[in-house]
Amino acid sequence: MTAVVILVIAAVAFCFVMACAFLVQRLTGNNGWADTFWSFGVGIIGTVSILMSNDMVSPSRKWLVVVLLALWSLRLGGHILSRTLRSSDDPRYARLRKEWGSAANARMFFFLQSQAFAGIILVISVYIAAARPDIELEFPDYLGLGIMVIALTGEAIADWQLRQFARHPANHGKICETGLWRWSRHPNYFFEWLGWVSYVLIAADFDGDYVHGWLTLAAPVLMYVLLRHVSGVPPLEDHMLASRGRAFRDYQRRTSIFFPMPPQK
Repeated sequence: MTAVVILVIAAVAFCFVMACAFLVQRLTGNNGWADTFWSFGVGIIGTVSILMSNDMVSPSRKWLVVVLLALWSLRLGGHILSRTLRSSDDPRYARLRKEWGSAANARMFFFLQSQAFAGIILVISVYIAAARPDIELEFPDYLGLGIMVIALTGEAIADWQLRQFARHPANHGKICETGLWRWSRHPNYFFEWLGWVSYVLIAADFDGDYVHGWLTLAAPVLMYVLLRHVSGVPPLEDHMLASRGRAFRDYQRRTSIFFPMPPQK
């Protein structure tokens, strides 16, 4: 199948996946299922799209992208699934439902469909990276691999540190300021964003023979906007301010909001 046909099918499939996420949210009363469906959806739909394609010139690059995407999806999806099963709801989505009032169901459905649109942009980006025509893996491919390893490791460490902090009863109601959380208020989001930079490097052709490889820049740009300015940082910061008050304001003054930096005294 051609790339256009594959990606159209992928887009329809993603809309269906997020429609299923909406139904599961409604049946369980737990809005956190949306992120679980989205994370596994990007991984599965992206992997199947690459494997179905006839555009993959380099088997090595194809499998490099497939493995990186699968590892990302399994780690993030598994983490969110575990968190969703342990919690009654996601405070970010619960806040949106409260703000939307009687229109919450309709608006949530279309909100999740907008997430499907974001997901398909990521799928297109990994597809373009895998289809780069150079047969042999080159330095940018290995650099992209290294960045993804750092991103996956950093995000896993940040999630583990927060989980360990929350397990201690003495920390109930407090703010995690240990480890990576001392350098960034959202280190997990930072490393999530960093992982998408890896596909730009894998797709990059500095000789100019694969110009549309630079379209993969859409992935890190999109993820930065979503995580930093839309569905990641802002609602979570609002929730923390409402639940932690002055302690969180002090944390805001000391700690970088996104990119890890030495804490202010």
